[in-house]
Amino acid sequence: MPEGHSVHRITRQFERNFVGHVVRASSPQGRFAEGAADLDGRRMTDARAVGKQMFLGFEGDRWLRVHLGMYGAWDFAGDILMDATIASSNGRMGQTSQKGTFLEGPNPDAVVLDAAGENSITSIGAPRRTRLRMSESEREGDALEAFPPEPVGQVRVRLLTESVVADLRGPTACEVLDPPQVEQVVARLGPDPLIDDGAEAEERFTSVVRRKPTPIGLLLMDQNVVSGIGNVYRAELLFRARQNPHTPGRQVPEEHVRHLWRDWARLLRIGVETGQMMTMDDLDDEAWRAAMANRDDRHWVYKREGLPCRVCGTNVVMEELGGRKLYWCPYCQA
Repeated sequence: MPEGHSVHRITRQFERNFVGHVVRASSPQGRFAEGAADLDGRRMTDARAVGKQMFLGFEGDRWLRVHLGMYGAWDFAGDILMDATIASSNGRMGQTSQKGTFLEGPNPDAVVLDAAGENSITSIGAPRRTRLRMSESEREGDALEAFPPEPVGQVRVRLLTESVVADLRGPTACEVLDPPQVEQVVARLGPDPLIDDGAEAEERFTSVVRRKPTPIGLLLMDQNVVSGIGNVYRAELLFRARQNPHTPGRQVPEEHVRHLWRDWARLLRIGVETGQMMTMDDLDDEAWRAAMANRDDRHWVYKREGLPCRVCGTNVVMEELGGRKLYWCPYCQA
């Protein structure tokens, strides 16, 4: 399932290519025909993400809410204007089975070359007639000969401007809401540090965790407690904090809870900027390039079951927790 950084990056694509444009909406599959008719011909006014959910605003106080879930994906095609974060990952934006992003080093001002060989940090570059897939897996770009392309597969909703089209397949949620309904959805979600990184959001997260008897490893995955954390970030955040995942939230020291929030804010920003769930610190240029290019060099414990812990040498453990795979070091996180 896409984690928070992926959804924030997809909304950037909408900001870059759709906001300010009149959009033709349709439902090639037919399952969203009524909602598409409601949005058709309206100008897109906003694109935002809260955790794993995205909201596209349209004239007339209409909002399209999308939750990609396990199988959802957006395909973009046409004259795509790629911003720096999109170009830096060559369309592979935050996928769990990442093929990698090739950077010049850990310096945020380092040169990043996009698929066209352009410096995507200093220049957005010209629009490219291409197809770009954005989901948790199988993100690839390829040449596009005709526009708009014919819908491929079960397209729930198609959003079309004069130059760019976005097709949505397989979402868990796809619905049109009015502003009060959007507020109700957002109110149920935990804080997202990219939306609110202030003291109030930290206090909200800390107070909720410190009241709960639920294991901290489950609380971090609860989108009502904190927005955007998925299986990868959960494992890495807990390891970085040397926190046992089974400790009840109310028994986790307050300073540890606050550390988890601040570390999540930091890692989320790195994920949005680089397109990768980069969770290792203090790497030299060579190690940074290797980590960005290969997941095996990017994480402390995720997907490393049976391998020696990078810190203590104890074998990393994988177990089921809340129906998801949990990776942790029983020594470092005792």
